[in-house]
Amino acid sequence: MAVIRPFRALRPAKEVAHLVASVPYDVVNREEASELAKDNPLNFLRVTRSEIELPPETDPYDKTVYEKAKENLERLKKEAPLVQDDEPRFYVYKLTMGGQTQVGIAATFSVEDYDNNIILKHEKTRKVKEDDRTNHIVTTKAQTGGVFLTYRGIHEIDAVVDKTMETEPLYKFTSDDGIEHVLWKMPEDYNDIVIFEIEKVKNLYIADGHHRAASASRAQKVMKEQTTTHTGEEEYNFFFAVLFPAEQLKIMPYNRVVFNLNNLSTQEYFEKIKKNFSLEKTENPNPRERKTFCMFIEDEWYLLKPNENVKEVEDSVGENLDVSILQNYLLNPILGIKDPRTDSNIDFIGGIRGTDELEKLVKEGKAKVAFSMFPVSVDDLMNIADAGEVMPPKSTWFEPKLRDGLLVHLI
Repeated sequence: MAVIRPFRALRPAKEVAHLVASVPYDVVNREEASELAKDNPLNFLRVTRSEIELPPETDPYDKTVYEKAKENLERLKKEAPLVQDDEPRFYVYKLTMGGQTQVGIAATFSVEDYDNNIILKHEKTRKVKEDDRTNHIVTTKAQTGGVFLTYRGIHEIDAVVDKTMETEPLYKFTSDDGIEHVLWKMPEDYNDIVIFEIEKVKNLYIADGHHRAASASRAQKVMKEQTTTHTGEEEYNFFFAVLFPAEQLKIMPYNRVVFNLNNLSTQEYFEKIKKNFSLEKTENPNPRERKTFCMFIEDEWYLLKPNENVKEVEDSVGENLDVSILQNYLLNPILGIKDPRTDSNIDFIGGIRGTDELEKLVKEGKAKVAFSMFPVSVDDLMNIADAGEVMPPKSTWFEPKLRDGLLVHLI
C-alpha cells in the first residue's frame, strides 16, 4: 500500500513563476548554472546551485554553500515573492516538449515507503551526491526539487487529473528550451479519490531523482534525531515528488564517451571488438533496434551487433540490457572500465544533446570514442525494479524534466 499526501507548497507569485523556475540542479555544471542564472536574481539555481554566488575556488560541498542556499531561499521568499499555500493540496503538473506530453500529480510521499521498497529503485546512488543533497535539505529545511515517480496508470486518477486541467492554471509558460509548463491546484474534493486509489497500488517506481529520494531519507533520520517529540507525521517524514502514469513517459538514450583506448591502437581496438561484435560502417548514428550500438571513432560511425559469443543471461533482466552488454563485452574487457560509476575514463551524455554532441567531443579530441545507445523502455525499468535488480549507471534519460522552484516542500 503506497502513501500519497497533499502538502502546503511554497511557490512563486504567478507573474514571476517563469523567472524563478530553473532546470534541475544536476543537469548542469557550475559554469552552465552560472550562465543560466546570470542577470536573473530570482532564478532558483541560486538556491539549488548556490556555489555560483561564491568565489570560484569554493568547494561545492563546503558548509558555506548550504548556508548560502538557505540565505538565498529566504531572500527569494521576500523578493520574488514565494508564498506558502494555506492548506495542503495536490497539484497537477503538465509538461509538453514537441509532441511529447506528460501530466502528473505533485504531492508528498512516505520516506518509510522508500525505505521499505514500496517505492522501488532501479539505480545505485553515489554517497558524495547523497551527502550533498542531504546537507542541502537539512540546512535549508526544504526539499527544493521533486523526485520523478511513475506507476501503472489508474483510470480514476486520470479522470480527476483531466477535470483539474479544465480549471484555471496557477502557471503557464514556455521555458527557454521550448518546454511548456502548466501547473494547476487540484480541487480539494478530489483528494480522497487520489489517496484511496494510490493506497491500492502495490509499488511506485523512481524514474528519475534517485539521489533526491535517498537524500530525503537520510535527512529524515537527521531531523528525527533532532526532534524530541517525533510522531511520524512531521513533514520531514515525507518527500516531494511528481507521479506520472508510465504510459505517458518517454525515455531517451544515455550515451557514452570514452577518453582513451586503454593503450590500444585503433586497429588493435577494432580487432578486439570483433571477438564479440560484428562491425560495419554506417551513415546512421542512432541504433534502430535493441542490442545494437552505434560507435563514432576517427570521423566514422560504425554499427555494432553482438555475435554468438554474447549470451543471454537467464534469471536476470538487467544483465540483458543494451547498457549491460556494452559494459560486459566491450567497456570492461577491452577498455578496462570496470566500474563506470567511478572510472574517470568514461562520461555520459544525455540523449537530449543528440549525437552531434558525441561527434563534437571526438572531433575536438576531448574523447577518443563515443557510443550511441538504443533507449531503455519504461517496462524495462519497472521489470528491473520488480526483480530487485539495478540498472547500470546512467541508463535512462527522461525528457521533459521537471522545473525546480515552482513547488517547494518545507520540512
